[in-house]
Amino acid sequence: MARDALREVLADHRRGVGVGIYSVCSAHPLVIEASIRQALADDSLVLIEATSNQVDQFGGYTGMTPVDFRDFVLGIADAEGFPRDRVILGGDHLGPNRWQKESPEVAMPKAEDLVRAYVAAGYTKIHLDCSMSCAGDPVPLTDAIVAERAARLMVVAEEAAGTADLSVPISYVIGTEVPVPGGAHETLGKLTPTSAEAVHETIAAHKEAFDRAGVTDAWSKVAAIVVQPAVEFDHVKVIDYVSANIGGLRHALDDQERLVFEAHSTDYQTESNLRDLVLDHWAILKVGPGLTFALREGLFALAAIENYLVEDATRRSNLVDVIERVMTESPGYWEGYYEGSAHEQEVARRFSYSDRIRYYLPNEEIVKAIDLMLANLDEVGIPGPLISQYLPKQFDRVREGELTPSGHELLVDRVRDALRPYVGACGLGSSRA
Repeated sequence: MARDALREVLADHRRGVGVGIYSVCSAHPLVIEASIRQALADDSLVLIEATSNQVDQFGGYTGMTPVDFRDFVLGIADAEGFPRDRVILGGDHLGPNRWQKESPEVAMPKAEDLVRAYVAAGYTKIHLDCSMSCAGDPVPLTDAIVAERAARLMVVAEEAAGTADLSVPISYVIGTEVPVPGGAHETLGKLTPTSAEAVHETIAAHKEAFDRAGVTDAWSKVAAIVVQPAVEFDHVKVIDYVSANIGGLRHALDDQERLVFEAHSTDYQTESNLRDLVLDHWAILKVGPGLTFALREGLFALAAIENYLVEDATRRSNLVDVIERVMTESPGYWEGYYEGSAHEQEVARRFSYSDRIRYYLPNEEIVKAIDLMLANLDEVGIPGPLISQYLPKQFDRVREGELTPSGHELLVDRVRDALRPYVGACGLGSSRA
């Protein structure tokens, strides 16, 4: 069997080496390309996870099944010359998340099929997340219900693993204090970290549920538990990590043989905050919307540059206007998130940290507009002063000969700017790379 690189990193962390790994939760090709290029520069692993919203057995909002997403990621890795054995694929929030409006009797069989599809496709990091209430469930769910449902999914995952050609054993992630996928809906106030007592109760509930479900041996494959370090973001605010506030939580896993913490919603944290998280035993740091937020910044910057350089208005992509029109004509992915006046909603659609634009980037009209913009910029060339005005960090790298001043390369590097703090925090390479 192949080297289990993820478990090696987590074992080093448990030994006090002070390393971690960041998990890229995105399905956008430019984000995946940027992540793989960053891993190439750092000579590191790359951990890429699909969420249950993005990718499921029916296609998710990306239109991709787990097999499709696997082939999509590995195809980009091949194109970049990145070894496949350094790509770790994971499934995030696998459970009834997509079917919360249905009863558990309907939602859980779909969740079982979801987990089965991911494992059969070769994903070796599986987050079993049954923390959300379905129709008719109590709110919130008890640890016992969450654990019982997670054990039910564990049975399916282990059965699927028995027939799948997996390169390494599955590393499972559990946890009942799971932030909402993609950031908070509401304006946030003060957050309270998970207590050490809650961690112990969650572990005990899952061990008991696994025993009852007949998958006691699978406990040895549980690598991490999701707990709340009191980090989150809403539309306009980021709640920063404060190490001094977590108290005994940092020692809650001291009596566990191999478990580490996994942190969700770490987007927009500073590198020093991320480093503190790693040192406080959050060995896995999840990032998603922060990467497409950076991509959106790059796209809007290039759209502004295009408006200056392409004199004939009929030849411009009008990318920002296209995005706005598509979002207002199909408001399903943002209207439950952005409140206020029409103007306030417009500002939020374009600039919110929660980055609901990411759901629209696969739209055919938007893809066509992006392609046209990049083609226009390739044709006219981008002068240095305009790069300096709109993408100053990229301008520095262009001047130093590290970066080609094409639209595509500028976008990829802008996304890498959002990854570089994670590189430094996890001790994986140089945050300058």
